Amino acid sequence: MTSLIKKVINSAKAPKAIGAYSQAVLVDRTIYISGQVGLDPSSGQLVPGGIVEETKQALTNIGEILKAADCTFSNVVKATILLTDIKDFGTVNEIYKQYFKGSFPARAAYQVAALPIGARVEIEAVAVKGPLTEASL
Repeated sequence: MTSLIKKVINSAKAPKAIGAYSQAVLVDRTIYISGQVGLDPSSGQLVPGGIVEETKQALTNIGEILKAADCTFSNVVKATILLTDIKDFGTVNEIYKQYFKGSFPARAAYQVAALPIGARVEIEAVAVKGPLTEASL
């Protein structure tokens, strides 16, 4: 059996990992992007402005990691959103729609007790590298 290649993906334009994990890992054509919170990569601090600004920054961070893997948001096939207050779901959803064009990826959203560094939102994603053709069943 042929072994698959595992490659760590890093972007200097996204926050450095604040724990024992990689920003993303590519295995074959699948990219697993670690959960991103609203950290400003230049300051290493959570962006001010609450749920709106944190969500924008988390998605911007994901976008930079996707770019480092030669991908875009159109390559994302699954996303997971973690919220400290599920009442923020509508706000997050409106911002999320600004980053994903065309058909949306599969997604789950959960309320959690707490997130690292006091963040209000964390978003992780799975993407497939390479051209994707839209089809309907």
